[in-house]
Amino acid sequence: MASEACSLVLGRGLSCTKPRARPPIARLRPSLRVSGKMRNRNLSSQQKRQQAKRVPSRQFPLNMDTQSHKNNNSEAQESSVAGISRSGEKTISSDDADSDINREMNVAVLTPEETNIVIENDVRQSHSSIRLEDLISMIRNAEKNILLLNQARIHALKELDKILSEKEALQAEINNLEMKLAETDARIKVAAQEKINVELLERQLEKLKNEMSSKNSVKEGKHGILDRESPLVLELNDLRKENEFLKDDIQTLKLKLADVSETEEHVSLLGREQSALKASFRELQSQFANAQDDVSKLDSLQCECKGLSIKVENLQALFDNARQKLDHPSLDLQQYHELQKKVDKLEASITETNMSKFPSEKFHRFDEILQQKIDILEKRLQESDLEIHSQIEMFQESVREFHHTLTKLKEESEKRSQKSSLENMPWEFWSRLLLIIEGWLLEKKISPNDAKLLREMIWKKDAQIHDAFLASRSKNEHEKVATFLKLTYSRKSPGLHIIHIAAEMAPVAKVGGLGDVVSGLGKALQRKGHLVEIILPKYDCMEHDLITDLKALDVVVESYFDGRTFKNKIWIGTIEGLPVYFIEPHHPAKFFWRGKYYGEHDDFKRFSFFSRAALELLYQAGKKPDIIHCHDWQTAFVAPLYWDIYAAKGFNSARICFTCHNFEYQGTAPASELASCGLNVHHLNRPDRMQDNSAHDKVNPVKGAIVFSNIVTTVSPTYAQEVCTIEGGRGLHETLKSSSKKFVGVLNGIDTDAWNPSTDNYIRVQYSADDLQGKAENKDALRKLLKLSSSKVTQPLVGCITRLVPQKGVHLIRHAIYRTLELGGQFVLLGSSPVAHIQQEFEGIANHFQSHSHVRLLLKYDDALSHLIYAASDMFIIPSMFEPCGLTQMIAMRYGSVPIVRKTGGLNDSVFDIDDNTVPVQYRNGFTFITPNEQGLSNAMERAFQYCIRSPESWQQLVQRDMRLDFSWNSSATQYEELYERSVARARATTRV
Repeated sequence: MASEACSLVLGRGLSCTKPRARPPIARLRPSLRVSGKMRNRNLSSQQKRQQAKRVPSRQFPLNMDTQSHKNNNSEAQESSVAGISRSGEKTISSDDADSDINREMNVAVLTPEETNIVIENDVRQSHSSIRLEDLISMIRNAEKNILLLNQARIHALKELDKILSEKEALQAEINNLEMKLAETDARIKVAAQEKINVELLERQLEKLKNEMSSKNSVKEGKHGILDRESPLVLELNDLRKENEFLKDDIQTLKLKLADVSETEEHVSLLGREQSALKASFRELQSQFANAQDDVSKLDSLQCECKGLSIKVENLQALFDNARQKLDHPSLDLQQYHELQKKVDKLEASITETNMSKFPSEKFHRFDEILQQKIDILEKRLQESDLEIHSQIEMFQESVREFHHTLTKLKEESEKRSQKSSLENMPWEFWSRLLLIIEGWLLEKKISPNDAKLLREMIWKKDAQIHDAFLASRSKNEHEKVATFLKLTYSRKSPGLHIIHIAAEMAPVAKVGGLGDVVSGLGKALQRKGHLVEIILPKYDCMEHDLITDLKALDVVVESYFDGRTFKNKIWIGTIEGLPVYFIEPHHPAKFFWRGKYYGEHDDFKRFSFFSRAALELLYQAGKKPDIIHCHDWQTAFVAPLYWDIYAAKGFNSARICFTCHNFEYQGTAPASELASCGLNVHHLNRPDRMQDNSAHDKVNPVKGAIVFSNIVTTVSPTYAQEVCTIEGGRGLHETLKSSSKKFVGVLNGIDTDAWNPSTDNYIRVQYSADDLQGKAENKDALRKLLKLSSSKVTQPLVGCITRLVPQKGVHLIRHAIYRTLELGGQFVLLGSSPVAHIQQEFEGIANHFQSHSHVRLLLKYDDALSHLIYAASDMFIIPSMFEPCGLTQMIAMRYGSVPIVRKTGGLNDSVFDIDDNTVPVQYRNGFTFITPNEQGLSNAMERAFQYCIRSPESWQQLVQRDMRLDFSWNSSATQYEELYERSVARARATTRV
């Protein structure tokens, strides 16, 4: 019976074997009920649901050949009839068969295999014959259900594809909305700033209206008196006419109020120009004073040289006279010998005459004459001998004097050469020598006073300590210490002792601009004669290969944290000539062994520990610095720690300077965490101290540093003004306003040694402002490297090197790419984004321009390639929403790339528009725009392209002017030097009082 049922099903095109598995369709399983009209449904709906629960749901195959079922329908009927008649079994009643069939069909939608199994079971269980037409009807209904199910599945797949495509479209819209939201936030900030300016103008206008109304009221009060006196009535009419004129003037003033903001900007520019001129004047004065000293030294040297030359000429004359006189006595001596011979001959002849007894008066006379001549000759000989001896003595004395003078000149020359060699000794030598002294002090091998005296000798670059170091190189440690201690005596310090405590320092531990400031400012102050030292954490991920003479000291400094003391290992080394101390905490949390500098969950604890350990190192070493300079929130803890804890211990010689490089990052944390480093939470969690202005249960390290520091600075004058507003201050504007007397903006500089096109090894051809041919060759090299078109040599190339974050104006950078193409230029971008959707968007743009001949996007950072882009670019795009300082524009101008920037922060202090007539011509160095939108940027780019293409000679002059601008650290270091000295002088004056 089972085989007959199976053959019956197979005859209709259905398989008894298990169907092939199909991948499931997630979340789309349409439930279909069996369709078709069934006769005699005997099961209730409740029984149907119970049976549906007992039978598991199945997934049907999509490929069902229903056409074959229809074609073989007649064959299936014949075979089924024949099979049933041969069975010899009784035929069951139609009601029983219908009941069994209905019970199976109301369970769920069945697969063909399940259908065959059900039929086989019914055949086995039946004791009578089954009706063929009911079975055929059941099979047809099953086929219809399978067909409907397949159609439903196909429809569901189509719906799924449609939903997925809609999802992708929605995700793209979400990304665009997020981008627009970031742009809107930036525009809101700018609009808020403009709103503040408008409110100020409205207040001024209201004040003018009040003044005019008061004047009118006074005039109306006098009107009654004027009516009685007719002469005054005329005057009143005149006053009324004058009042009308004044009203017209008010309208004119209202129209001119729009120019007030521009006038204020011009005034501020003039103020900055005045300060720059004053700084230049002071620098020229110092140079003039130095030149006068050099001239006076040259005059004295010239006088000495003239005196020496006169002495040499006199000595030469004396030498010639002595030689001549020595020659004359020799001639007289020869004559004397000849006369002596003649006398001897005469005496012999006289003797012979006497012997011959031929006396004669003539002979007597002749004898007397000869005797007289002999006497005269003897006197002359004696006089010549005396003169010869005196001349010889004078000559010997002159020779001795000459040798003495020559020896003196040699000694002076040696001293000058030695002093010059000492001045030219690299700072690495003096820093290494200083670290040796500090190491001996920490190891208790010398006293603090001896260390101070030796330190002062190093400051002055004393030749004695230089010679002592060279002489003791082969000696042991004890002998070295003894040699240096012999040099100690009272000396005067030539400069300030400045210690920087920071979380970064280029190039060994650099994340952003902070590292460049610490190293650049430190080297500039060192060149000015100040003693500069740096204290850093010893990160496991820093560039150890860039540290010279790195070694650990045989000393351990213990510092307080979390209720106990922890040991710290101290390392020393030099970085680009600067002495540096590295603190390695022996803390179980391994604060600086994390493989990165920032971004840890316990950064507050890490850097508060470091700040306490740094001050403990200075205290235990007995140092007495003049200035302790801390940077950003990571070392802002130094200020309250110094005044609340260490000043009470007698460590109070220093003034504290705090520099905030970006007020976006303030390091706020729950107030309870402040107690870990030993600070009193109850004492400091107050509105006038460290309590955060936005959340009173948190403390703000940056606010604490502002309150407790003697000097507070940021990285540009304009940014200093911006952070005093509600939008720019990020909650600290009121604190900064209350500290305005000690708050100043100092524009950062760049390392002009590292960024120098005339010595840069990263670029293809080195060049300078006097020879720009190399810049064109670098442009050609970059085009070939990036496979850009080189058909037009004069085609402007626009560069952009930046982090792709909303602060940098990514929507304007995107616009600049397409606008550059419209203006006929080429565009190169180097940079990446930590924001996923921004990175994804620019990857799409990069792929779009992958084979374009005028655009190339490199979504990475490559230091070597950045040098070549600076050297090759004609223009540089920097459309920042806000920029505390910015170094890109300075580097670009250093390489002759004209900047196109938005007027904000440090960009406003370093780039001045070429068309701004309020700025002196020599300071105009780029193209600027104010409104942070596409129109503002487009206008600036259009002006730049027109200037470059239409006036190539003027453009070249602009490039040369930009390259000659001084953006080194010298000017910034001078401003910091003045701030330091003024603060130290006030402190000393207070101490004397």
